[in-house]
Amino acid sequence: MSRKPELRGRAARLARLFPTGPAQSGGIQAARTPFVLLVVLLLGGGLIALLVLNSALSEGQFKLDDLQKQTKSLTDEEQALQRDVDAYSAPDALQRRAHELGMVPGGDPAFLDPNGTVKGVPEQATAEKTVSTPAVLAPEALISRPSPSPTPAAGAAAPVATPTPTPARSVQPVKPAQSTTVQSSTPTTPGR
Repeated sequence: MSRKPELRGRAARLARLFPTGPAQSGGIQAARTPFVLLVVLLLGGGLIALLVLNSALSEGQFKLDDLQKQTKSLTDEEQALQRDVDAYSAPDALQRRAHELGMVPGGDPAFLDPNGTVKGVPEQATAEKTVSTPAVLAPEALISRPSPSPTPAAGAAAPVATPTPTPARSVQPVKPAQSTTVQSSTPTTPGR
């Protein structure tokens, strides 16, 4: 008859925490089940969270690529519009358009001093017949227009003649001692 020795104190408390024997092995299995389920749920939740995070990052990258392409196309459009503005505001283009509108360069101006005296002798603006070929053409002069068909269809309107660019005349340089104010009238074009 071998009997287990009686445990006292700390040993008895530890023996109660870790039961041994065939009767209590089912209790150990029952205690491990929630822990294993908790670990499996944590691992599964972590994997799902990684999948969602990866999908969100991929979607953000696609949006970033689209925005970069849109930025590039808008930058190209801005540069093209700036080239058009520069071409329209070139001195030769302005002179040509002013000549097309019937404007002529002004004569010598007269200036008023603060004390009321007049300096210089004003001259009336006259149209000169001298013309020169412009060095830079405006963008609309560079665009080739389709020629009208020789036989228009019945009921169609007659083709409208397109204006040909007229050469601009040269501008006389202004003396640095005199300052002039120029009033410009720029025609507006529809759609701009």
